[in-house]
Amino acid sequence: MTEQIPPRWASETFWKKTAIWVTGGSFVLLVVLTFDSLAKISAGGPRVPAFSVINKDVGYRFDKTKQRYQPVIGDDAPLFGKTLTEEEAEKLVDLGKKTVQAKNCMNCHTLLGNGAYYAPDLTKAWLDQGWIAKESREQMMLNFLLDPEKNARTFGSNRKMPNLDITPQEAEGIVAFLKWMASIDTNGFPHNFRALGAEE
Repeated sequence: MTEQIPPRWASETFWKKTAIWVTGGSFVLLVVLTFDSLAKISAGGPRVPAFSVINKDVGYRFDKTKQRYQPVIGDDAPLFGKTLTEEEAEKLVDLGKKTVQAKNCMNCHTLLGNGAYYAPDLTKAWLDQGWIAKESREQMMLNFLLDPEKNARTFGSNRKMPNLDITPQEAEGIVAFLKWMASIDTNGFPHNFRALGAEE
């Protein structure tokens, strides 16, 4: 009687080699996808504008071909009336981002899908209709951040932001951060958001 040789796929050696190749291939794929993702989310790309976008008018419009709202970068509209270089803009936006992190804003707010739902989503806060008019928006935002109790806009919810002892410089940084964040193409997130002066 002849000894029957088991098929190659049934051998222990085959599965050990397969596991090594699959693990190695998955690792290479993960590295490639990581670099690809970093390129897509880095400031200065088509979906995440450079920090100097805070020198421009940032709007929001419904794109019929994509069937979603997306940011629209318009003419010059320097933040606080001063045109900043890319380096100065990055520094100001970075200060705002670090202040938002230091003050634990995500304990109450949502930013880019992360955080809590007690207070308004800040992803498109720069574009929020609650600021009434584009001309008064910057000053209203600064006033609110510096003295939230006196400048509260609760819209009937009676939820008020505590005074976080934000300095004037930090407040300007936060406004810059929120304006820059509003320029990011988030595929229509948050859904059903209606922007200040939105165009159809």
